[in-house]
Amino acid sequence: MWVGSIDMKENEEADANIVVSPDADWQLQHKLVLEKVASALGGEKVDAIINVAGGWAGGNAGSEDFIKNSELMWKQSVWSSTITASIASKHLKPGGLVTLP
Repeated sequence: MWVGSIDMKENEEADANIVVSPDADWQLQHKLVLEKVASALGGEKVDAIINVAGGWAGGNAGSEDFIKNSELMWKQSVWSSTITASIASKHLKPGGLVTLP
């Protein structure tokens, strides 16, 4: 089984690593990830794309960190999910599996 990792740091157990910068905006992350995935796969299609990103930042609307925490959750869940969907549209085998957080 071949495993590729897209994360903010390398995964020593992965066959290929795509490291993203948390400082890059959504469009730039998308562009760079798609380019690097295409290069890593070399035209091959995959059976599954499994997104395990995401998280929860507690608090409520009255919290001082409400907007900051909401932005973090947006980046972790929505950004990663849309980029995952884009990767799947280009590199997933017919009938393949995609999971999102």
